[in-house]
Formats: sequence, C-alpha cells, structure tokens
Amino acid sequence: MSTSSEFPSPVAASGLEVRPFRALTYRRRDPGHLARVSSPAYDLVTPSGRERLAEADPHNIVHLILPRCAADEEARTDPARQAAQMLEIWQEDGVLERDPEPALWLYELQPPDGAPATVGWLGAVRLPPPGSAAVLPHEDTYPGPVEDRRKILRATGTDLEPIVLAHDPEPEVTELTHTARHGVPTLELEDSDGVVHRLWRLTEPGTVKGLTEAFLRTGAVIADGHHRFAAARANSRDEPRQQGSDAVLALVTPMGPGGLRVAPIHRVVPDLTLDAAVAAAAEGFQVSEVPVGAGTRGEVVDAIARWLATTTETGFLVTDGQRLHHLTQPSETILGAVPSEAPAAWRGLDVVLAHHGLLARLWKRGDDPESVLIAHSAEDAVRTAVERSGVALLLRAPSPADVAAVARAGARMPRKSTLFVPKPRTGLVLRPLDD
Repeated sequence: MSTSSEFPSPVAASGLEVRPFRALTYRRRDPGHLARVSSPAYDLVTPSGRERLAEADPHNIVHLILPRCAADEEARTDPARQAAQMLEIWQEDGVLERDPEPALWLYELQPPDGAPATVGWLGAVRLPPPGSAAVLPHEDTYPGPVEDRRKILRATGTDLEPIVLAHDPEPEVTELTHTARHGVPTLELEDSDGVVHRLWRLTEPGTVKGLTEAFLRTGAVIADGHHRFAAARANSRDEPRQQGSDAVLALVTPMGPGGLRVAPIHRVVPDLTLDAAVAAAAEGFQVSEVPVGAGTRGEVVDAIARWLATTTETGFLVTDGQRLHHLTQPSETILGAVPSEAPAAWRGLDVVLAHHGLLARLWKRGDDPESVLIAHSAEDAVRTAVERSGVALLLRAPSPADVAAVARAGARMPRKSTLFVPKPRTGLVLRPLDD
C-alpha cells in the first residue's frame, strides 16, 4: 500500500544556500592519528565495529556519534548527555580546536580502484523552508533513528557528521573547485577501505563568494543522511532561536562527473528457508537456479559479484548461503502490486518491485527493520542470512539519474535504497551550531 510520504505534493524551486562556518577539528592532524580518531557514518558502524573504533583511540569520534553509557553509572546519564559532556571535555583538554574564522572545506575522496575522485564542498547548508525544492529527499525515514540523532544534536549543539548532497550541474562551481584544488591539504588520511581523504580549508573571500552565489543557482538531492537531515529539521523546529539551528553540515557534491557513484544495498529476510522463499517467488516470477560449484559461501558471493557487475536485466538473486536462485520476468500480478498513482520514475525501480511485489505480496513481510534487514555488501547479506536462518535478496543499484528523477517527481524510495560511494569520513570536520 502506498503512503502520503512516498508521494508528497510537488514543491517549488529555489536555490541551495551554502555558507562558511567555524569548524571544530582535531588539534593533532597527522594522517595516522586522523585515521584512528575518525570513523564511518554512524549507520554504517556495526556493534563489533564500534568496539574496534572505540578501542583504537580514546578520542575516536564514535564515542560521540554512538555514545554508550557504563552500566554501573550512578547518574544513569543518557547517551546524548554523555556525548555532550565528552565533547566539552575534549575541547577543554585541547583534543579539539575551533577555527578562528568561517571557511568552506574542499573535500576530495580518491578511491583505491583507480576510479575518478569525488570532489565536493563542506558547508553549512540552510534548511530549506516548506515547499522548497532546494534540498530534496528520495528515501523515507523512521521516527526512531531521527529522534536518536536529534537528541545528540540538541545535547551537543554540534553537527558531528555531514549529510551528503548531490547538486545540479553548475559550471562556475566546477571551475572554482578546479582552481581551489591545489597545494598541501589541511587534512589528509587513508581509511581502512583504501580511500584517500584530502581536505583544503578555504577562506579566500572571492572564492567563498563565488561558490555561495553559484550554489544559489542549483538544487540538490540528499544522497546520504536522510535521518540526520530530518533530525536537523526537527531540532530547528524545537529550538528556532538556537543560533545555527537553521542549517545542517553537508558535503555538497556534483550530480554526474566528479560526484558520487551508487552501490547496491541488499535485503535479508530472517527465519525464511530458501525452499519456502523460492516456492512463493515462483507464483510471480520466473525462477532458475544459478550453478555455484560446491556451494561454498565464497562461491556464492563470487557468483553474486559477477551478476551485479554484468546484469542489465530487471530481477533479483536469492540465496541461503549455499544455493543461489535468479528471479526474472515479473508477472502482471507482481507489476500490479506497485502503486499505479506513483510517478513513472518510481514504478520502474528494482527496489520498488522487490518491496511491493516480492517482499510484501509473495513473502508477506512488512517494510520494517525487524522484518527486513539491511546489508551494505553481498558478503554481509549472505553472512547475515546464514546467521538469521533466512535468505538474502540481492538487488541492482539504481543510477544517480534514477535517484534524481524520483526525488524531482516528488516521490520517495523504500528505506535504504541507495548507497552512495565513496563516503566522507566522520570526525574530520565538525560544525558547532553557533557558527
């Protein structure tokens, strides 16, 4: 069933307001230290990953974005308050230092695979007013994560990690970016995935003025950080007089060349056998088994990787970690499960067909975090399926153009439909709201 949040009313066009800010950064800036104290975005950190990050350095940013209170604390401090107290101590102890003047930050992410670098600008992006199309979401959110992020934002008074926006092409932004991208970076590190992060702090008035004016001629789609964007909106409504609450820290990247790529996000359905999943799927799809040699987990993951790299056909893979099946040729019944009132750009997405046709209609699963789990890689999906006695559903990624078309049509994808890569590193640049 469709909801009003999936297809909201059309919005009016307006420009993207990006302004410089007085950043809060780690005082010690050597690459090794920055690698130890930074982390992936909060929603990409697993429980075991959080512990590894927390143990890597007592000042790792994960202590702030995913605070964990000791069980024996007498005061029973809530996590958000604990994050605020720790942030204050780090500033008093000189672990973090505040920039003396506002700046924009040029951010380059160079993948290890030889792919072109992604280049964007970190700035304080004004939260657009109701009816504005300056910043368009493309995914739905859930109240729990939004409230969790809002509490930490309110308690700390600081944007701890940026959202990511993909903006319309604008020649002057491209030209100014090219001109500014030289010299020794202010910050530089290589993360555990081999991505090199380089940041330059820019205060030159002409460059800042040119960029802010050029961005006003663009609009943007949220590539990453829907829950943090919603949390910033909620905090702005709750604390309208709080200085700086009218903006959100964002990495603004181009849509297209020089911008982000989209990787697939997969689903795991726990407590569902492969036989039952395939039998139900056969009522609406053509089902065929994919040979995977001896059926080891590694062979299954390799077969999935080959399919993701080469397929252009609508369809899905389903596996329990030993056997692999391909689902193609959705029937009219499955196509009819997709809301007809939805925009064409939305109806044509694989993830929409998977959620409405396969998960909801044939597997009888609701779209909630308990019924359908999220996996950011094929390997994670297969491992989780085995651990949860379920099946992994492997999906192709939508293109950046698909994402933009859905957002501009005023629609919303199912939650966690897109994984834009590479990701900015959390902890390199923070934005106190009193910027």
